[in-house]
Amino acid sequence: MSRRRLGAWVLAILILVSLAAVWWAGTDGPIGGVVALVRLEGTLTAGGPVRDWSSSGPGSDRIVSELVQAGRDPSVRAVVLRINSPGGSAAGAQEIALELGRLREVGKPVVASIADVGASGAYWVACGSDLVVVNPGSLTGSIGVYLELTLLEELYEKLGVDFEVFKSGPHKDMGTALRPPTDAERAILQAMVDDIFEQFVDTVAAGRSLDRDRVLELADGRLFTGRQAVDLGLADRTGNLQTAIAEAAALAGLKSYTVRELGRRHPLERLLEELQSLAGSLQTLAGALRPIPPGGLLR
Repeated sequence: MSRRRLGAWVLAILILVSLAAVWWAGTDGPIGGVVALVRLEGTLTAGGPVRDWSSSGPGSDRIVSELVQAGRDPSVRAVVLRINSPGGSAAGAQEIALELGRLREVGKPVVASIADVGASGAYWVACGSDLVVVNPGSLTGSIGVYLELTLLEELYEKLGVDFEVFKSGPHKDMGTALRPPTDAERAILQAMVDDIFEQFVDTVAAGRSLDRDRVLELADGRLFTGRQAVDLGLADRTGNLQTAIAEAAALAGLKSYTVRELGRRHPLERLLEELQSLAGSLQTLAGALRPIPPGGLLR
């Protein structure tokens, strides 16, 4: 046999061994599997990320996309969601929690790992996991909802700025910064807040296997330390990120595993994002005196 043919056979065997290793990594074989790491950091929004002069945060689209990727990858056997967020959009939290539920349905356990803070909407997301791991000094909870309106009517008067509004119905400009809300509009807005709050309470009760009345006792918007959260049943145990990874691997029955962080970006991508953020900041400052629309956040 010629050296060239022998080399070709060796190369073919190496390729077959590599393919077998990849296949075994997605099964119960001796090599184990992958624990995927997904990060939720900053104020959460539904859709794409927000980066402007006042704040920045992840969008649910990116996180959901990474969770879908983890669900489709046969080598991924469990997921750790690393949370460092004060909360944000209720809809964004629901979109992520829905995808966590789909992962669990296909047999891929999810562990939430709370760093400095995982509160309000971020805690809503954590309740969609199999296990919540917190640092003793983490801040979590803040089960509640608020909607904030900015009123600039007097400021505009002092600046000599006037507006004329044309609308199709009495509540179409509800929440505008140009005037305070009417009593009827206050009732409408409060009903919206109350409805989202009820959804939040139901999510915590189901996700943490707690009695709903017990959740209501804790749902006055207050924060808890990680140690308090464990004592109250809002979290499962204290520990760091490595603790959460080990717990996820154990839930998946992995004796050996590797950790793969999803969504890692090239330094050039981060630079382009910073340039986009700068452009957005300039655009925001240019329109700073324009009326601010109503908005509701879970914080």
